Amino acid sequence: MGQAIAATQFTQHDFAVFSKRLRQETRLLERWFADGTLEDGEPTVGYELETCLVAPDMLPAPQVDALLERAADPLVVPELATFNVEFNGTATRLQGNALSRLAGELTATLERCDRAASDLRARLTMVGILPTVRPEHLALDFMTPRERYRALNAQIFELRHGRPLQLLIEGRDRLDLEWRDVMLEAAATSFQLHLKVKPSEAARVYNAAKVVSGPLVAISANSPYLFGRDLWDETRIPLFEQAVSVGGPILQERANFGFRYAERSILETFRANLDRYPVLLPQLMDAPPERLAHLCLHNGTIWRWNRPLIGFDACDRPHLRIEHRVMPAGPTVADAIANAALYFGLMRNLARDATPPESRLLFLHAQKGFYACAREGLAARIPWLDGQTLPVTRIIQDDLLPRARQGLADLRIDPAEIDHWLGIIAERLKTGQTGARWQRAWVARHQPDMAGLTAAYLAHQESGQPVHRWTLD
Repeated sequence: MGQAIAATQFTQHDFAVFSKRLRQETRLLERWFADGTLEDGEPTVGYELETCLVAPDMLPAPQVDALLERAADPLVVPELATFNVEFNGTATRLQGNALSRLAGELTATLERCDRAASDLRARLTMVGILPTVRPEHLALDFMTPRERYRALNAQIFELRHGRPLQLLIEGRDRLDLEWRDVMLEAAATSFQLHLKVKPSEAARVYNAAKVVSGPLVAISANSPYLFGRDLWDETRIPLFEQAVSVGGPILQERANFGFRYAERSILETFRANLDRYPVLLPQLMDAPPERLAHLCLHNGTIWRWNRPLIGFDACDRPHLRIEHRVMPAGPTVADAIANAALYFGLMRNLARDATPPESRLLFLHAQKGFYACAREGLAARIPWLDGQTLPVTRIIQDDLLPRARQGLADLRIDPAEIDHWLGIIAERLKTGQTGARWQRAWVARHQPDMAGLTAAYLAHQESGQPVHRWTLD
């Protein structure tokens, strides 16, 4: 969840004091790594799911505050637009039937919020980009009235010296627009995974997450349409990167795949935050340095697709998490948890492989593969660990699924759990039907009726059947 802030206007004094505290807190974090302060226990996992509220006509329904009032759940929170809502999962120990427990919690929360939404004549939709969203829905009038978002908008355009954003995405169709606020970001909704890691293993997990980001975005792709244009399989990727572009040097862009692997420690990313990225939201806080409040706020304004996070448990013990942000929302809870199973199993296996995968795949090749998979989905061919360029379907089938199965077994996930959740991935791979491919197939049969597409999508979503079983009715 994003940290709340209390202001939208800042002074040079605010920037100077914030920067000083950020340096102090970064040095404190370095000491914590050196002296073992960070928690070193067994892995726990969690998630953030971003959804869209839609009205009976399938257009965005800007009723998030009314929904939050009815839901009255601290884990259900607003997002950037008044038609977005975010669901946060509670931390779960990664063993036994953990995956089914995650699915059960998410299902129960969604059902409870769907009942609240029905009172507002609205429904919740889990999809990477809502097909019916239009340019007029991504205007400041639809921004959630929270100071954080208004300050974010103001400061990004301050760094841009008032120049408009340029949205240029070339896929099957071409989209080329200028935009004068950050509301484009509200069109991109994700299923973000959190994995608490031991500090000693964090760099390996972080690098492994980068290595597999391409294949994972290919198997989960669910965002082919924006403003009626057929673009990438996972259009959300270029959309988000361009929606928060500060327009300066490439090394200072706030949303990116990164520029290299971690070499020795995940601390390198926090040092890069300090050295490379201008402060965006210099909100001064009274929290003691040990809460790392300024470090966490600054880190929260740098949206790497794989991002290290510092958190605190109920006893205020600090811990380290890796946040995996590449996957879109939806199509169903079953699909989302299957995606999570694949990711968590891979992190366990690859991070402990005797030969680090990052030593077998150049960073530039991992980066190239990521964008190829976002653009082409399961049709992509990408560089892989054996030095060959292979179909991503073959990589998932022959390498990643067996690795994920072994990783989940090593975590002591129940065998029936492994079979069930990875079985969904295997069937999706067998049919070749991701959310993106189903949406395109529906449009090919029924014409580009975005409201009709969204209504059909919602009907299948509410059935609970994973996307590989969806028909084109």
